[in-house]
Amino acid sequence: MKQSAYAAFLKYIREERRLSQALVAEKALMSRASYVAVEKGTKELTLAEAAAITKLFGITLDELLQAKVPDLHIYREMILGFLRAAANTGHTLKKTKLAHLLYLADYSWFFLHDTSLSNVIYAKAEFGPLSSSYFQLLEELEQGGIINVKQIYRDDYHMYELTETRASQKKTLDHLNAKQMAHLTKIWNGWSEASTAEIIQFIKEQLPFKESVVGEVIAYELIKGETAHSIY
Repeated sequence: MKQSAYAAFLKYIREERRLSQALVAEKALMSRASYVAVEKGTKELTLAEAAAITKLFGITLDELLQAKVPDLHIYREMILGFLRAAANTGHTLKKTKLAHLLYLADYSWFFLHDTSLSNVIYAKAEFGPLSSSYFQLLEELEQGGIINVKQIYRDDYHMYELTETRASQKKTLDHLNAKQMAHLTKIWNGWSEASTAEIIQFIKEQLPFKESVVGEVIAYELIKGETAHSIY
């Protein structure tokens, strides 16, 4: 197997799953030093090692070989793009709703263009698709003074409301082109008045979610089985 194509991807997905190098090495029957060499790009995986690692990560061998490392610059601007679309229509966005709008944006873009906007990995959870990258980026954006996170209390639960800071609003989004931003705006306009529960239910009825296993990666390719009117 040509190793150099997937070294960065392995590191990304391991960190996404918050797994140690030692644990991955153990599951693949490798020494930790050997696995570290794989992530550094100086050692190739055997087929047996690749099979064990893909099983642990909940991905297919094809997904490993495709080695699409997420573009977190794009993903960051997708977050800001939705916040701006919401602000332009007099809305604020809740944390969970934004997470699912990002999923819709990535998978519908794949349906239309055979590639994801961000290549971020989403795993199937009981309550919907989940991306660790999302929560990590939100924390970075809040700490960097890019977004405000306000906790809203209700009778027996709480939620988080997100807004972009004034300083951030003045900056252009350099990684999203006009066509991509229009895609985000279209999704926002279609779902702005919907509840988070309605968006989640819509996603759960799509093929990518239905045909995936809880705890495993939701393959982008599965969205190609949908029809144009059911992608967002």
